[in-house]
Amino acid sequence: MPAPTQSGNPEGLIVQLKPQLRPLAVRGAVRSYKKNSVIINEGDVGESLFVLLQGRVKVYATDDTGREITYGTIDTGDYFGEMSLDGGPRSASVITLEPCVCSVVTRNSVREHLVAQPDFAMDLVTQVIRRARSATETARQMALLDVYGRVISTLENEEGPGRPEAPVLLQQITHQSIASRVGASREMVSRLLKDLEKGGYLALGVKKITLLRKLPARW
Repeated sequence: MPAPTQSGNPEGLIVQLKPQLRPLAVRGAVRSYKKNSVIINEGDVGESLFVLLQGRVKVYATDDTGREITYGTIDTGDYFGEMSLDGGPRSASVITLEPCVCSVVTRNSVREHLVAQPDFAMDLVTQVIRRARSATETARQMALLDVYGRVISTLENEEGPGRPEAPVLLQQITHQSIASRVGASREMVSRLLKDLEKGGYLALGVKKITLLRKLPARW
């Protein structure tokens, strides 16, 4: 894992956080990470929670062959790593999608924060439940939907289906990122998207897809 570096102006970044997160962030050590730095490795023992002060990260897992499944992304002002504060192994890996700054809060500091700010416990529980539900939905789709079904679910879950009078533009999305989300090859996803484009359902661009009308349930 690349070594983190000290951040230049952590106070300014912490001030921009939601009020309920600021007291937690000030308890941590602020670190900067370059783009494509793996902050958390799946299977490692968890000792810290990360408050994302700047940047965006991807949460993912890989199998023994290197095949990747993406669980989602986390943006500035949120936190991650809370799932293993019980001292268990990390359930997923986290990599930076751009240069990032995090406040790294140890498990003991999180406990101290919960004693000082008991209302934050509900926020933490809500976060764990929300992400557990997201992981459950991902597992459900992998088990019950075919590749095409998972692709259209991924596209339409972003902003909803497109309509002729109100097309939906999805940005910063690639064939590979969709493939990682649905557990399929990039080639298969590309074939499906090109077929849908030929059918007039969507328009493909560079790192963007425009949904022109509701995608068919089957293809």
